[in-house]
Amino acid sequence: MRLKGSAKVLEQRRRKALGLLQENVSLHEVARRIGCHASSVMRWRDRSRAFGEEGLKVRSSPGRPSRLSKVQKEQLLDFLLQGPGTFGWRTQVWTTSRIAQLIEKQFQVVYHPDHVGRILHALRWSHQKPDRRALERNEEAIQQWKNKSWKRIKKTPKGWLPT
Repeated sequence: MRLKGSAKVLEQRRRKALGLLQENVSLHEVARRIGCHASSVMRWRDRSRAFGEEGLKVRSSPGRPSRLSKVQKEQLLDFLLQGPGTFGWRTQVWTTSRIAQLIEKQFQVVYHPDHVGRILHALRWSHQKPDRRALERNEEAIQQWKNKSWKRIKKTPKGWLPT
């Protein structure tokens, strides 16, 4: 595992290791002094020999490759623009679980709904969370309660105040 630190700090560490190797310090002694494995020192030495200064540069760690190709991600955006109704859902809300099901159905790739949110974020989209409200909800009665009962129940005009 790579040490934490800026690219500059890591490159200085590699240069220090190569400097010690040039002073005829043994590979294992260099690794002990630097605080890494001998295989890392060998890798830095070999890259330095093959590519010169460019071989010591810190490369970014790309992470695990996506299971969806760039073309598939573009197709996914097209599907999302068509709306959930096109794919058989009754409401027009894209949730992460629906999108995960769509990806599995269209591309045969299984993603956990939590990860779908990350994919959408990378595509500059966001999932939608449906409001959880009772079908029997009566907005008129709620407003009436707020205007009459709540004002009566509330102790001060500004809300609760310490005594």
